[in-house]
Amino acid sequence: MLTVIIIMASGMILGYILREKEKLIKLTEPVITWSIFALLFLLGVSVGTNELILNNLDTIGLTSAVLTFGAVSGSIAVAFFIDRMFFRKNEK
Repeated sequence: MLTVIIIMASGMILGYILREKEKLIKLTEPVITWSIFALLFLLGVSVGTNELILNNLDTIGLTSAVLTFGAVSGSIAVAFFIDRMFFRKNEK
């Protein structure tokens, strides 16, 4: 975990130093996009070669759907509550 924090902090410091280099900043967007594509591909390969995951895909999928539904529902409820409590006080 410390390694992740150090790498992220290093990137932030480097980004702060290089923030005025517009050509370099424009180059980072496609590099980040392709890096994410590569990571997703490798994640798919990892999942595809794992027999345990493939054998339990129906259970994992159902659990994921329930967790996703709960997270989205909870986020909407909290956003609605915060909107009513802080941003619409004077409406009546």
